[in-house]
Amino acid sequence: NMKILTLAAAAETLGWDYRFTTTLETASPVEQGVLRGDLFIRGTGDPTINWRDARAAGVVAEWARALKDAGIHRIEGRIVGDDQAFDEEWLGGGWSWDYLQYGYAAPVGALQFNESTAPLSVLPGAAAGEPAAVSLPPGTGLTVLNRAVTVPQGTSETLDFKRHVDRAVLEVTGLVPLGSPGISRNVAVVNPTLYFVESVRQSFIDLGIPVEGGAADIDDVAPLWGGSDSSGVTSYGDRKVLASTTSPPLREIGIVLMKFSQNLYAETLVKAIGAARGGLGSIPGGRVRMQDTLTDWNIPRDAYIIADGSGLSRYNYVSAEAITAILERMYRDPRHREAFAATLPIAGRDGTIGSRMRRSRAEGNAMAKTGSIANVRSLSGYVETRDGETLVFSILANDFPIPASTVTWIADLAVEVLANFTRR
Repeated sequence: NMKILTLAAAAETLGWDYRFTTTLETASPVEQGVLRGDLFIRGTGDPTINWRDARAAGVVAEWARALKDAGIHRIEGRIVGDDQAFDEEWLGGGWSWDYLQYGYAAPVGALQFNESTAPLSVLPGAAAGEPAAVSLPPGTGLTVLNRAVTVPQGTSETLDFKRHVDRAVLEVTGLVPLGSPGISRNVAVVNPTLYFVESVRQSFIDLGIPVEGGAADIDDVAPLWGGSDSSGVTSYGDRKVLASTTSPPLREIGIVLMKFSQNLYAETLVKAIGAARGGLGSIPGGRVRMQDTLTDWNIPRDAYIIADGSGLSRYNYVSAEAITAILERMYRDPRHREAFAATLPIAGRDGTIGSRMRRSRAEGNAMAKTGSIANVRSLSGYVETRDGETLVFSILANDFPIPASTVTWIADLAVEVLANFTRR
């Protein structure tokens, strides 16, 4: 439910029409169709260059056309990712080491391709007893340690993978039966900037623009470039813009964030809040601005502790009273009401509560944000009573020893009771 605080503060600070911008730039000449140097991609955190609606493929194709329109048919140098808009702290405070390999804990940066996740593919080997065939695309920063084994057809299929704490090694284990079509999982990459530029580099090659150099993070090429702008930020050469792409507006980004509880989107927004108006694009920078917004809304400082934007960290603490106050604020403010409500999952219809509260008065009525980590379940949002009165609610359950499904059922029942309430 931290995402409620994050989106509310982002809407107030950035506005619902806010868009992220990504640009292709170079400081090198173009001669006879060849870019005689590096192509830079400068990011500001756009989280939407991903597989959803095939946006990543469309954006890269658009960039390839722009390069060709600029007379560039081959790149002699590298693809360099300029991620200076955000800091280099890619992981949230309090995130657990034993889930950093999973897509929901993907690193956050100013350049993010496919939500900073890569497809791990596992196929059976040629015969039972042989190692399975395991592959990852280039640029993940991970070395694969393959312990997966091919087993006879009809054997149950299993797969697990973990990231070593002391080094960037992904250990893959499990059984893959002969005849299996294979298993695919999304794995969090190590360096989102490197993964972004390597993915774009490969795509350019596939689209008919050879790239002779490799892919690089701008921090690794800084000694080769000089100069700084008026703010003291290293500029790495006098670059001209070849292409510029903007993300969908915050009102659309918020729908993915809330309906699918997308962690990377939330962390990105906190950094974007921090970077607004020349601030620090970091979680600490965003946290300060979020606290300022909540203070302006008369939310007591002792009603919450913000550690990250997604709620993945166990260092977060938020009271139900703070959540309901924020929800009421968003509902009563005509600037936010419709756009914010449109982001929330709808009971029995879509998002994370699409299969819940069906065949009740809450179905198609309650709009609420879920939240779940081990031994924690939360549900906060709006529901309309029989009298047509809109109620705000926040149900937070922590440290319970009973099955999580029971807690979820109790929370749903509470919302159904509210939906059935009447003053008559």
